[in-house]
Amino acid sequence: MTEAAQPRQGRTHYFILIAVVVAAGLSQGLLLPVLAIFLERMGISSSMNGLNAAALYVGSFAMTLVAERLLGLIGFKKLIASGLVLVMLSLLAFPLIPSVAFWFVLRLLVGIGDSALHYAAQLWVLMMSTSKNRGRSISFYGMSYGLGFSIGPLGIPLLKYGEAVPFVVLAVQFLFILIIVLVKLPNIKPEKVEGGDQTSSGRYMRSYRLAWYALLPAFLYGYMEAGMNSNFPVYGLRSGFTLDEISMLLPFVGIGGLLLQLPLGIWSDKFGRKRVLVIAGISGGLCFALIPLAGTNFWATLILLTAAGGLVGSFFSLGLAYAADILPKLLLPAANVVASFHFNVGSIAGPNAGGALMETGWNGGIFFLLGGLYILFGCAGALFKPAADSKL
Repeated sequence: MTEAAQPRQGRTHYFILIAVVVAAGLSQGLLLPVLAIFLERMGISSSMNGLNAAALYVGSFAMTLVAERLLGLIGFKKLIASGLVLVMLSLLAFPLIPSVAFWFVLRLLVGIGDSALHYAAQLWVLMMSTSKNRGRSISFYGMSYGLGFSIGPLGIPLLKYGEAVPFVVLAVQFLFILIIVLVKLPNIKPEKVEGGDQTSSGRYMRSYRLAWYALLPAFLYGYMEAGMNSNFPVYGLRSGFTLDEISMLLPFVGIGGLLLQLPLGIWSDKFGRKRVLVIAGISGGLCFALIPLAGTNFWATLILLTAAGGLVGSFFSLGLAYAADILPKLLLPAANVVASFHFNVGSIAGPNAGGALMETGWNGGIFFLLGGLYILFGCAGALFKPAADSKL
């Protein structure tokens, strides 16, 4: 990597990567609600609608199994470009055949493409950052995706101009970003692993041994994000909130994350990554655990959701930044795969665990369990001390 020696060029590359992740956020933020609307109009059941949406996580999960090897073979630029092309072509294919089975396959491909470009882009950001600005850099990266995801649904009114219009607009956007990537980014590859841990399993095990605490936040973030989106509407209805109140409350988890993402990243640069993770985990966990006690008080619930989302909304990016602090660069590709694997497992576990708890009649249990996991994570920080040889 030569980014440190060329700061101006490094900044250009960084902002291109930010443009890539904003485009990915926009596509996901618009694609999810538009397809849900189409499936509802087609008379597809809500359970089948949700199952169709889950194809995205299946594709993302599949990509994590080969991402490190692919990156080593073709490099950062080609992996990002491949992801952009796959998503772009899938977007153009959606309006061609309105079929549930066909869309399931296309969502798989979108998940694979998004996972490829995310894996390469966030790893590149980690590797070009220094310990002094890593928290700010990766937090701004995460905030950019969240911003794109939040803006995406604003494109729903494009449907009045034709059902294919949102897909074409997104595809043109991806084409524009693809051209910039192909013209401006160098095609570099991660350094090859030298020494005894050259097998994938060896690198993964060493990453776990040296940075298990830094890799857990990815699971917690996936659990929280997918669990809240899937379970909170059901919790709200059973607790007595109206549909309008639920639709107004849920976005504030993400809004809180956007508000505190960059400040937490900057504070982690200044006060230490582990300290910020511990404090944010315990505080955010307490906020989640207090939500059932707020009952149907709209403003109390809104404040708690915003505070909780803000405190833990940076967990994925801060965890990766902490892993980059304590791991040698040669292990970062493997650690990034582990973090993505954790995120996908958490995304699958969150809705299922919450649904199982509510099935017993204990609706507030989803927040007590979620809060408890974050508090337990914060307390576990006392058990973790980076190994002296972690950077060797």
